[in-house]
Amino acid sequence: MCLLKMIKNVSLFFFIAVLSSYSFSTEKILRVNDYSDPNAAYAIKMLKLAIAHSDNPDYKVEAIHEDFTQARLNEEVRTNGLLDVCWASSDKDIESELQPIRIPLFKGLLGYRIFIINKNDQATFDKVETLDDLKKLTIGQGRTWADGRILEANGFKVIKTNKYPGLFYMVEGGRFDAFPRGVHEPFGELESRPNMELAVEKNLMLYYRMPFYLFVSPTNKQLAKDLQTGFERAIAKGEFDKVFYGDKAIQDVMKKANMKNRKLFKLENPLLSKETPIDRPELWFDPQTLPDAGDQTALTTQ
Repeated sequence: MCLLKMIKNVSLFFFIAVLSSYSFSTEKILRVNDYSDPNAAYAIKMLKLAIAHSDNPDYKVEAIHEDFTQARLNEEVRTNGLLDVCWASSDKDIESELQPIRIPLFKGLLGYRIFIINKNDQATFDKVETLDDLKKLTIGQGRTWADGRILEANGFKVIKTNKYPGLFYMVEGGRFDAFPRGVHEPFGELESRPNMELAVEKNLMLYYRMPFYLFVSPTNKQLAKDLQTGFERAIAKGEFDKVFYGDKAIQDVMKKANMKNRKLFKLENPLLSKETPIDRPELWFDPQTLPDAGDQTALTTQ
């Protein structure tokens, strides 16, 4: 009788151990890289939002801190290597290699581009009246960035480099005239480089449709489904817009960028995939909906 009881106890012990092991195994680690990336904090916040609203909220996000180029990031995700998720401006090329979650994280805000310039060069930009005037100036971009190809397709002369930090030194040193950034990016970038001779150009703005997505491996179908489902639910509940308009960096740029009063030059983006959700206005930001300068409190209530 004691032996039978002992066997039952041992069996119960192993059952509990197996059950505990199973419960722990449901937690899936999602590895991302946040090294020297001004968009990382926001992208990770949106990733966690999608996870929270998905059917599998047990994903846990862990960041590594490696100095990878965008090409290396893409490859690590594509091959299920060191990373499970990355984020980037999208085009047909990257969407042919990775699986995009076709929800623009910044609601297309990245498509509105203002320039980082050498702070002594504002007078040069004050003379720009037409798109042809602007095309006479040289533009700096990352070598693998979709933006560089878009600008080239629209007739701009683009100078490229592999490493993002080098672009600031290149524009400061006159290697090119302007470094276009999404309107939410340059103010924080310059605050973190107070000793450089740089400034945000005051009057001009480019626009082209530019989705900025999360990407996963094409073989990771379940993760792609979970993130898409999570985003759709967050959008329907108003939680996506709450995060977007409630983000302090985005609120800050809405106040600083003066988007309504800039001279706007619209460009074509020939690199967009046919699957880009351009027919869903709820996914895209419209600067005409911005409050006037004296009513910035409306930003937090949209």
